[in-house]
Amino acid sequence: MATDPEGSFPGGSLVQEIRDELGRAPVDSLGVDLDGLHRLTREWCSAETGRYLSLLAQTAGAEARRVAVRRAALGCAPLALVAGAWLQWLSHPGNADDPMLLRILAVYASDLGVGEPRASRGSAYQALLRHLSLAEHAAPAPRITLDQRIAEGAFSLPALLLVMSRRPDDFLPEILGADLCLRTAGLLPPLALVKAELPEAAAEWRAIDPGAARQPGQPSDLERCRAAVDVLLARDRAAAERLRAGWRWALDSLRRWSDALYLELDAARDPAFEMAELLHLRAREGAIYHQRYRLQDRPLSDWLQASRHDASGFLAALAASSLVRPGRSRSSPLVSGLIAENGPMFRVFAPQDLGIICRWIDSLAPRWRSTGAEPAAEPAQVAPSAPPTAPPTTPPSTSVPLLPALQGRDPGEDRAPSSLREAYHLLQRRTETPALRRFAIQYVQHWLARSRQGIDRAENQLPPRWGPQGLRSWLLAQHDRHDQEFRSTAEVPVPSREALIDSTVQLAPLTMIDGSWLRGFTDYEYASSETGYFLFHTYWDELGNGEPRLNHPLIYRELLAEMGFAVPPTASREFAFWPGFRESSLELPVYWLSVGRFPRTFMPEILGLNVAMELSGVGGSYRRSKIALQAYRFSTRFVDIHNTIDNVAAGHSAWAADAVDSYMAALPLSTGAAARAQAWERIRVGYRSLNPPTGFWARQLARLRPRPQALPSGELVHAAAGGGLT
Repeated sequence: MATDPEGSFPGGSLVQEIRDELGRAPVDSLGVDLDGLHRLTREWCSAETGRYLSLLAQTAGAEARRVAVRRAALGCAPLALVAGAWLQWLSHPGNADDPMLLRILAVYASDLGVGEPRASRGSAYQALLRHLSLAEHAAPAPRITLDQRIAEGAFSLPALLLVMSRRPDDFLPEILGADLCLRTAGLLPPLALVKAELPEAAAEWRAIDPGAARQPGQPSDLERCRAAVDVLLARDRAAAERLRAGWRWALDSLRRWSDALYLELDAARDPAFEMAELLHLRAREGAIYHQRYRLQDRPLSDWLQASRHDASGFLAALAASSLVRPGRSRSSPLVSGLIAENGPMFRVFAPQDLGIICRWIDSLAPRWRSTGAEPAAEPAQVAPSAPPTAPPTTPPSTSVPLLPALQGRDPGEDRAPSSLREAYHLLQRRTETPALRRFAIQYVQHWLARSRQGIDRAENQLPPRWGPQGLRSWLLAQHDRHDQEFRSTAEVPVPSREALIDSTVQLAPLTMIDGSWLRGFTDYEYASSETGYFLFHTYWDELGNGEPRLNHPLIYRELLAEMGFAVPPTASREFAFWPGFRESSLELPVYWLSVGRFPRTFMPEILGLNVAMELSGVGGSYRRSKIALQAYRFSTRFVDIHNTIDNVAAGHSAWAADAVDSYMAALPLSTGAAARAQAWERIRVGYRSLNPPTGFWARQLARLRPRPQALPSGELVHAAAGGGLT
């Protein structure tokens, strides 16, 4: 749920339940301010790191140490695979010019490794899991919940953080407090054990440590996060306690999770622990069979049924049976007969499971023969310092029960926008209600249906078909066309000063939310994917790479100020209802704000729209606008920066084309030519949606809802995006 890029969570009681959960963390006398919390966190982390390294030193045998490494790596996976993901929704079109949010976005961009695919901190951890042959469920990150080797308690901290990330308006200070705690902690203490056992080149440790800088010479992400927090506290002192609450909760959660993982690793030094776990995991399916085989005069299926709750009895009976020769796994009938290549249970156990069985048998003390002669036995691979007297059970779970509000829906205030102006205001934020969601989907469907009308007869559209050669040659041809059009209109007089100012003002609702059609690609998985990283990088550029002086909305505000207009803050209701904006000036912005909420459902259309938007002014209209602005001595900085960063060689236009090519090339051939053609048609419709037909018949025909068609992925959406507002 919390990793769904289009997911939403109810307000109302859920918000209070989360606050109650955060408030359960104990308040230490040293943790009354950020400096005290910093000391507490660093002291705990140092002591905990030492504890894990000491445990490793006490673990005898290469195989036992390998078990410790694998378990530590898996135990850290739920948090490390999504490192920084809780920042994914903190920015939105309404705060895109907020210097504090730009600082946070800079931290998040670092977490993602902006500019490269699969370069996030989570991707670095996936690489570590692949090195350890533990990545079966690591990609995409949400699949890690399917890995039964990981204790449920390991998901508590990241799960609640991700839920809070979907309600950023409610939990901004708490999220930043938790984030600052995790960056202060740095490399998770159990990973010190992993790092000590592996070659330095086995993992990109700088990327896995959330507090570290991604590149040498850069400020650390801990420093960047603290700087953003300082800005927040300087303007909102009331946020301080909420921020500390988030930190205390995160630290308490880390402590409880680490304590449970330490107990697990300590217990796993006895091979009986892993064997008991294996029996517990396989008991359900195994109990269906084996009714005839008896062990200590009891059907094996009964033993397996009992192992679903407690495997110790079965483990003792198995150790005493003829199936096991203690200390000699390879000669034990269980290994050499039943599950061997020619045995009746061949391939019932995976190779890793077979290793657990052999390790357990080899650790058993040999049974003395009646003659008193001790048989030759293979040396045990593990010698635990303090073996338990009985097969251990799994450590108690540290998981938090599902919050009650997540089991149902709290309707809260659920009302659709009553006008375009209200929609513009409400759609800027990430939080939504079911009615707002329905409004956005219907608005997009209506807009795309208009865009489809007469597309094959329209001029200057994407090619009818996509080919393996990609879009770069087409892109260059369009750039040439823009240049020719500019040259052919060189003698056309510039508009009047009044007309120029009016057009600049009417473009403000659009320009102040620059990049909002890409807002969904701030999602952690999408932002670092082979297609999505182009789009996040574009979004990151539109907002100035975290630098206010390069932020496009702020630059446009400066231009408006030169023209004598001080418009209200973009996120405010006053901005949407400012009388200087005509209603028609909000139509396209509301489409951007709506379609950007659904990066999965409308991905092809967004890709096409992105090409149209990034290409629209390069080589032509930006140059024309510059001449007009210069004529009346207004700043040309806004058009200058777009004409350069949107270039068709290595700028946003090129990235937009490459994103489309990446998407189309990744569609599996097994979907068939028709499905690939449908995907391309949707991209073409998205391209035209920047400037759809506006005539009476286009609007009327757009209200006819088409039949749903299947995407290449098998997902169903309204392919023609029909069904208008009612």
